Amino acid sequence: MRALDSYIKLMRAAGSVSLTISRSLSQSGLTESQFGVLEALHHLGPMRPCELATKLLTSGANMTTVVDNLEKRNLISRSRDTDDRRAFTIRLTGEGEALISELFPRHAEFITQGMSSLDPGEQLMLGDLCRKLGKSVITK
Repeated sequence: MRALDSYIKLMRAAGSVSLTISRSLSQSGLTESQFGVLEALHHLGPMRPCELATKLLTSGANMTTVVDNLEKRNLISRSRDTDDRRAFTIRLTGEGEALISELFPRHAEFITQGMSSLDPGEQLMLGDLCRKLGKSVITK
């Protein structure tokens, strides 16, 4: 019962945070997945779709849809990978870089405010617990 209760609380908390963030991002016309792609490319540089999917813990099919929609908005571009002509590399366009550079600081501040109900020690503890839980589930 304790594990089930903890799981329910974790999922409700994650759902509440996710809903709040989704609402904030939708004002910019982005989904969480689209923002995640822009943020990953901004901080990590150009990547293949499969690398993005792994980073964002999403399926390849979902990633294709997200990338297609971002490309239609001219926020990213695809180019043939020089090492493997069957693969594509995705990178930010100038418009995409400008948008994520504008949005990310506000997004980070929004998350900081949302997490302010936890003191700094609790935030560290939550991060450590989430990492421990995530690693234990992935290896099973």
